[in-house]
Amino acid sequence: MHIRPYRPTDLPHLKSLTIEGFVGVSIDHGIEEQFGTIKGHDWRWRKSRHIEVDVARDAAGVFVAEEDGQVVGYVTTWKDAEAGIGNIPNLAVAASHRNRGLGRTLLEHALAHFRSAGLTHAKIETLAQNAIGNHLYPSLGFVEVARQVHFVAKL
Repeated sequence: MHIRPYRPTDLPHLKSLTIEGFVGVSIDHGIEEQFGTIKGHDWRWRKSRHIEVDVARDAAGVFVAEEDGQVVGYVTTWKDAEAGIGNIPNLAVAASHRNRGLGRTLLEHALAHFRSAGLTHAKIETLAQNAIGNHLYPSLGFVEVARQVHFVAKL
């Protein structure tokens, strides 16, 4: 297994991994549970669009885990050099490759990317119900600094 830079042909695979990995741990999934599909689109459609945004923002900050030619995980990043903070908006690992340390490896790669750019801090967010993230992130040195509640209203 190796981690390599993103290629445009990876996008469908990253979207698929996102849909697989964010069941129950996505704000968009929570919205759908409360309101159903919106404007003909389900949570999967909305969440997978986040990857398009990540790639458009900083394709050079997207890293892909590959094994035997198959995309099995990814992490997206973007840098706020002026603030000294690296951001990690999305991370997903194929179900077949979970519990092997791949998520940790991808995050370590992202952190090394930030350090090499001279950044001093990294930021990642997760939901309270994401038990894996809530365990993994502190084990890599992340410290909880705030909690946020998301509200949605039907118009």
